[in-house]
Amino acid sequence: MFIDRAKIIVVSGAGGDGVVAFRREKYVPRGGPSGGDGGKGGSVIIRADSNQNTLINFRRHRKFAAKAGENGGAKEMFGKNAENVIVDVPLGTMVYDDRTGELLADMTQNGQQVTVAKGGHGGRGNSHYATSAVRAPTYAEKGEPGEEKNIRLELKVLADVGLLGFPSVGKSSLLRKVSGAKPEVAAYHFTTLNPILGVVSLDSERSFVMADIPGLIEGASQGTGLGDEFLRHVERTKVLIHVLDAAGSEGRDPLEDFRIINNELELYSPALAKKKQIVAANKIDLIEDYSKIEVLRKAIESKGYKFFPVCTLNGEGLKPLLEAAWGILQEEPEVSFEPTEKDIVYEVPKDEFLVEKKDDVYYVTGKRVEKLVGMTNFEDYVSLRRFERAWRFMGLEKLLRNEGIHEGDTVNLYGVEFTYTESKDKSESTDE
Repeated sequence: MFIDRAKIIVVSGAGGDGVVAFRREKYVPRGGPSGGDGGKGGSVIIRADSNQNTLINFRRHRKFAAKAGENGGAKEMFGKNAENVIVDVPLGTMVYDDRTGELLADMTQNGQQVTVAKGGHGGRGNSHYATSAVRAPTYAEKGEPGEEKNIRLELKVLADVGLLGFPSVGKSSLLRKVSGAKPEVAAYHFTTLNPILGVVSLDSERSFVMADIPGLIEGASQGTGLGDEFLRHVERTKVLIHVLDAAGSEGRDPLEDFRIINNELELYSPALAKKKQIVAANKIDLIEDYSKIEVLRKAIESKGYKFFPVCTLNGEGLKPLLEAAWGILQEEPEVSFEPTEKDIVYEVPKDEFLVEKKDDVYYVTGKRVEKLVGMTNFEDYVSLRRFERAWRFMGLEKLLRNEGIHEGDTVNLYGVEFTYTESKDKSESTDE
């Protein structure tokens, strides 16, 4: 089964906590702080794999979670970093943030990676907080929380040449004849329900990838016959071979078929309609009057397209058709897809804060706020003091005052609630 869309949940691991510890060696009285740092949490990384060709694996496995880093130890021992979780997807997969709709990566190169959920940093142990004034700090930092995101995956097959045309015109037969692919061939419509790829070898040094796209019908650009699902796979091809039933064996007019399909391409995407096309007039073995082929040739060539009479049953005319496709491939520039970085880390802008008031409670959200709350031990006095300083340094107090907060109002930071008390020295808060 071919699956070309999937939604998954990715969760990165939190960083391990730093610890409070002191040296206790013999003959070392009043040993200094020796608390080690926590390990880094595991990240979730999406990787392009040329051995994959469908998103079917995500039908049952939808959640990918990395483990948290280990906590630090005494004697300045660092906690172990957690392993990253690798999610393999086929080449041609586009990775979106499902909440924002933003394109995070276009996986077009084998081995290309994108970090979609970054593991939390480990908290620092108390050995980091020793100063000349505080020689025995009893404070250690908690690990940074991980991230959770909803990710949408969309697959667009990567092929050099795409076959398009009405059902039963002979696209699958053509692919079977010129490559090792084995698409189903039968005397009924829509035998091909998935894009099928095959490698066409002209000789020992020349080859290209051809895709058999399921048959299109009128209204495909609006979804008729799942046409809009199929058209997406034509977007990345460099050359289109438009296959026609030259014999009109099912009572259709090949010229009218040609017009309808090109109209659907234009409606779906003007850029798609401008792709290079060559025409393969199939089933010439069923035509007794060869003048019909010449009439069709003149009509097609008058529109600026190259015309090739072929028979996929016995292979007649296929060699010139493939050579023409190869020639166009050499003329077409390499297609680059954005973004092109091999390792992309997606993060919400660090200075993004949002304040919402609901039922007399001020809710403050934002990546930096979430990180601050997650790394604060609210049961520790020193940790609370650090929280208050960070709170004012980030400009959150000024932000709340601008939103109309008053003394005694309730503030909620990711589930942590407290009563707002205006600082006596307003100059403590920054103007950021």
